[in-house]
Amino acid sequence: QVQVVESGGGLVQAGGSLRLSCTASGLTFDDYVMGWFRQAPGKEREGVSCISRSGGRTYYGDSVKGRFTISRDNAKNTLYLQMNSLKPEDTAMYYCAASIRPIASLRSNDYKYWGQGTQVAVSS
Repeated sequence: QVQVVESGGGLVQAGGSLRLSCTASGLTFDDYVMGWFRQAPGKEREGVSCISRSGGRTYYGDSVKGRFTISRDNAKNTLYLQMNSLKPEDTAMYYCAASIRPIASLRSNDYKYWGQGTQVAVSS
């Protein structure tokens, strides 16, 4: 049984930082492209960042480029998202997801396994 669990969310002031973590079990972690998505109330789900199976390639949505960094530790079955210079518009539920497709993408339909999410709130 595959389980994907996010952690690290919280409340932070604008300009601050948070580090999200995601652990996945029940799958061979380095067989999967991993991604971070977010959804704010009343808005569509947005692709934040994704990373290739080896970690050698990373991709970011335009709204987070230069501020967020995705990484993974395949030995620990863990995905990370370092979020710096946070803005109130970054407030959302953040989801971790796993895709068996060979190419990393920010299309949510490519992802098979999803976590329950961790809430990030940024105050102005």
